[in-house]
Amino acid sequence: MDELVTAISKDIESAGAKVEKIDNMGRKDFANTPRNIAGGHYVTYTLTGDPDCISKIQAKLALNDSVYLNQFNRVA
Repeated sequence: MDELVTAISKDIESAGAKVEKIDNMGRKDFANTPRNIAGGHYVTYTLTGDPDCISKIQAKLALNDSVYLNQFNRVA
């Protein structure tokens, strides 16, 4: 799991963002399972960068089969 977290961090940085903090919250069950996946590891990346780098990061994560879901929140 640590290798995957590091690889995703490198993908984020290659898209032009800087990873400030990584919070690995561990494995948890999903509330509903539309693809018959019971749960996954939750990881929060705190990053800084230009707003246009978000679309680059989303494109890279879409190609990664190990990433089930991603969400981005802007903090002002």
